[in-house]
Amino acid sequence: MDFAVVQDPKLYLLLAAAGSLVSTSHLARHRVPTPLVERAGHQPEISRQLEVGDLQKKWIAEYGLVWRMKGTMSENSLEIADPKALQYIFHKSGYHFPKTATSRQFSREITGPGILFAQDKDHTRIRKIMNPAFTAAQLKSFLPLFLSSTQKLGQKWKEILQNADERGERINVTSWLARCTLDVIGEVGFDVQCGALDDSLNPVMEAFNNMFADAIPNPSKFTIFFRSTWHLIPMSILKYVKYWPTKDHRRFRKTLDVINAFAKELITEKTAHAQTGKDNKKDIMSLLVRANASEDPRSRLTEDEMISQVATFLLAGHETTASSMTWILWELAKHPEYQSKIRAEVRAVRARVTGRGDSEYSVADLDTMTYTLAAMKEILRLHPIVYALVRYASRDDVLPLARPLTLVDGTVVTELPVPKGTDIQISIWAYNRLPEIWGPDAEEFNPHRFIDQEKKMGSTYVGVTSNLMTFSAGLQACLGWRFSIIEMQAILVELIEHFEFAIPDDKPEILRYPAGLVAPLVKSDMAAGPQMPLRVSLAQ
Repeated sequence: MDFAVVQDPKLYLLLAAAGSLVSTSHLARHRVPTPLVERAGHQPEISRQLEVGDLQKKWIAEYGLVWRMKGTMSENSLEIADPKALQYIFHKSGYHFPKTATSRQFSREITGPGILFAQDKDHTRIRKIMNPAFTAAQLKSFLPLFLSSTQKLGQKWKEILQNADERGERINVTSWLARCTLDVIGEVGFDVQCGALDDSLNPVMEAFNNMFADAIPNPSKFTIFFRSTWHLIPMSILKYVKYWPTKDHRRFRKTLDVINAFAKELITEKTAHAQTGKDNKKDIMSLLVRANASEDPRSRLTEDEMISQVATFLLAGHETTASSMTWILWELAKHPEYQSKIRAEVRAVRARVTGRGDSEYSVADLDTMTYTLAAMKEILRLHPIVYALVRYASRDDVLPLARPLTLVDGTVVTELPVPKGTDIQISIWAYNRLPEIWGPDAEEFNPHRFIDQEKKMGSTYVGVTSNLMTFSAGLQACLGWRFSIIEMQAILVELIEHFEFAIPDDKPEILRYPAGLVAPLVKSDMAAGPQMPLRVSLAQ
């Protein structure tokens, strides 16, 4: 197709007009309660909420765990937090609830045509080739690199604290953790020294800096309307949307161009090493290159798919882990008694490791730290970095419900027919805070729930670990969730052993800002972008 045609705005206006005629308002048989707000639909209100979960909390209290939303052209969609419905969607339906066109296009603009973009057989093929890089033995081999990067971060903080008083220094932990995790994924993922903690001028780091906070929030009404037409455009044409001259597309395109240039050079080098037959490197991309070369040519990843995995690893191993660690330190700063409990546990295990003659922890050592692991799980529950997923029904289906739903006509149902084409928004944030799963204190920080009652948390199991939806679930669950857990364990034990974290004296109000990923913003200084100022001091 002629590129000039694709760029012509008239094409999109025609498609939008067609969309208004074929709007899929298919839930007429079962009129699910709807939060009536704006005539144009609910997306503007959702896009402009100040904190993740504000609207979901209000609507769950009023409508239950399933409610109907109105789209830009008054089309119906569902938002769901019901455990049985989610179990059915993610575990029992195969690929019958695929990602929407909008979701896939965002994934393609952020990471390229890789595993986050792929559907059905392509997703299965890519996942199969990537599996060898995420075996238990392989993940254990990464631990020394996780620990060494965190020790380097600790040394940087000790240098900052040299001239501070005993109460410590105010430090924006978000930026430091992002630099640390970038160095980690550079070594573990690519066998490359990123030098982020050494203040090297790193184009990859610069490209990623504040990407989501810059591009995602507060879309214009036209942008919201435009995205609502994407499902009408073939994916082969929709890829040209990235050239649309708006801030989000410009930002994603600029970032991915930098990462792809790095990826091409990296893959060329690793392919040459693999062809020598003497390549025994254990970084993720070396393993992936070798695994791809050994596959049947008909099943191998394409060049674009291989390049895309670099951006995927950077996003999953850098941005999301740094954000999760930010929220962990914030909660521990607010709960010094639990922070002290973790520190005592870490030091007890450290003494045991030293006593047997070892210098570093093993994964087995980390797994014995009950209070530490419980705190991590509690933060993954309270602060899921990816707070929502979007799917659609590829066929007429019926969702079972754990909590009976009262329809607008007063009928109470325990299952809900969902017509083909219905968009479904999955609220991970809401699911992770359901009292029927997590207890009456589900809104509060209480790591003991994962010590005292983890096996009793809900009769319907959904998530990949501890019933958490934070890493998604089922066939499209996060492939690297164990990688993330071990990385977070390594970072947390090193930092808590040597540093204490407290809320600064001015007690800045921290927002859970919906920027695609949950971003911590200081309410009085939102223009500064993601930040988490904490008072850091040497642990006694």
